Amino acid sequence: MNIQSSINKEVFIPRDERMLVAVEVKRRKRKRMSFLPTGAKGDYATFICISVTNTRPHQLLITKVKQFGGSPTFTRRSQWPVEQLRQVNGINPNKDSPEFDLVFDNTVDQWVASSAAEKCIFVQILYHACQTYWERKAGVPGRAGKLGKAKGQGSQGAHHEVGAGSSGSSPASASRTLQARRKSYIPPKETEFINCQSKLTGDACTINLVIYRCKAFLNRMKNMMVANQSRSHSRGQSGQRVKGSTMGNVVHRVNVALGERGDRLTRTEDKTVELMHKAQQFADTAHKLALKYSK
Repeated sequence: MNIQSSINKEVFIPRDERMLVAVEVKRRKRKRMSFLPTGAKGDYATFICISVTNTRPHQLLITKVKQFGGSPTFTRRSQWPVEQLRQVNGINPNKDSPEFDLVFDNTVDQWVASSAAEKCIFVQILYHACQTYWERKAGVPGRAGKLGKAKGQGSQGAHHEVGAGSSGSSPASASRTLQARRKSYIPPKETEFINCQSKLTGDACTINLVIYRCKAFLNRMKNMMVANQSRSHSRGQSGQRVKGSTMGNVVHRVNVALGERGDRLTRTEDKTVELMHKAQQFADTAHKLALKYSK
């Protein structure tokens, strides 16, 4: 079971929530804390997770989860509804980078993801989850208005049964009340995404998401191999130097192969975006020709 599945099982499923994505992060500027439950060094891993409630109306939540050193369990530390998330800053709109900021009502968190690919996956899923959430949220006043109208009609019938004098003014007052509620309704401010690459929010998002997942997987494999190499060197003795050198050569060749594959994925990604723009230009030209010859 991977880390995301473990977090979802331990933290979110018991709370009747479903996790969409999680990214391991570190602070760019470490905050000062008076105490930490893990001891003096405060050895822990931090994950920022996006989840949605299973009960209606669905709520989109941002949760900070920590795994303290020496413990296999995960602990939920902080949680915010998406209404409190004011801004997502991708830092660099021109290239993939692991840095990003989350701006809430009362705090600003500056993070560095474990890799640029992990950060891109997180921002892309968060963006589309916010788009879906706010689109559904925009339909609330209309549905509430219909419910209010139906309630007004029910109360009108009840007044009609009680007396004819009160039933005459009920529809007008109900209509004025409904209009006043609609005018007084202030929709919440949607989350703003700035300095984010267009490919994270554009039409080719599905293809880009697959590419970023491949990059993240290759990066995790590379980190695992490097970690295994470090452990083998630390346990190695003087009589095993030749074996360690051979293992180092193998790891070096694997790293080179992974780097080349990552470069191919990057070129494929750029080619995909280029083909998307060409297809859009072709569609625009075809549309113009169709309009021209239809006259």
